[in-house]
Amino acid sequence: MRFGLCLGLGLLAFFAPPLALPEAAYAQSYGFQPANPRAAQERRDREAAQKGSFYIIEPYGPVEALRQTRAMTSALARLKPERRGVVDVYVVAIGMDSDGVFGREAAEAARVLASRYDAVGRTIVMANGTGAQGANSDPVVPDGSPDHLAQALGHVAELMNKQEDVVALFITTHGHWATGLSYRDGDRAGGNIAPERLAALLNEAGIKNRLVILSACFSGVFAPVLQNESTITMSAATAEKPSFGCRAENDWTFFGDAFINHALRQPVPLPDAFAHARGMITRWEVAARLDSSSPQIDLGPQAIGWMDKIDAKVPKVAGQPRGTPAIGAPPPPTERDKPTPFLPKP
Repeated sequence: MRFGLCLGLGLLAFFAPPLALPEAAYAQSYGFQPANPRAAQERRDREAAQKGSFYIIEPYGPVEALRQTRAMTSALARLKPERRGVVDVYVVAIGMDSDGVFGREAAEAARVLASRYDAVGRTIVMANGTGAQGANSDPVVPDGSPDHLAQALGHVAELMNKQEDVVALFITTHGHWATGLSYRDGDRAGGNIAPERLAALLNEAGIKNRLVILSACFSGVFAPVLQNESTITMSAATAEKPSFGCRAENDWTFFGDAFINHALRQPVPLPDAFAHARGMITRWEVAARLDSSSPQIDLGPQAIGWMDKIDAKVPKVAGQPRGTPAIGAPPPPTERDKPTPFLPKP
């Protein structure tokens, strides 16, 4: 009888369907989650952005490759060395997306910051597309690529006195809450720079005193990662919100127009200029019935010392805004264009 019972149980176990465990138990038992292609792609995009990886679909030919090398070499060679006993400001301005608005904004931001902080000769502009126009003597503007940004920061770090000088880094482009700042050179190349990657570039170069101005959607995600005692970070929006005015035909984004084109041309301290710009942007967004982007500022406690010194350089006479006002440009489309990759927030 015992033999028959064992045989019966054996046959039942053989022919019975496999036990179906709940998904959570299955994952816990075997140490992995069921495959989710979207989640896997999001993870790959984040990891690539944190490393600063980018892709090139169409490499430069020999003529353009040489032209870009010469343009970058010339731009770096024109940077003047620091002056002993003077708090010098080095301006690095880059438009990382080839939509024309970003090149125009980067070029004019460089001029405004150079004038405000006595940084003429210590300023470099890089931009994709044709928005930024070079000088008659050197008309080629180096591409706004991640590699060129790293080269610019590395060279500036060699020229400056890291104990007293300041780097004013202005970046304008599209942005994303998960992957940070978008890099796009038409259909030729693309990628992203996450907060961790931008922080690594500045930290590895040994740049401690830094004014970082980010004109991009969701750019508030950078402030916590860039924080140190000597950093000031200003962003066009919070970590959860887009900013506006990035139509390719524009001369300015909302943030660039309000902060760079208007507020920084005034003979007022930096925090007052930011507060003035934020008020302007709020009025524009209310008038256009847009959600508030809520520009952010984060001041490191030791940055106040060098900020007061560079604010002493500000011209006493206000400058005049240039270009077509962002609020006067055609209204944004009903559905905003999104750069690729642009992952939806869960």
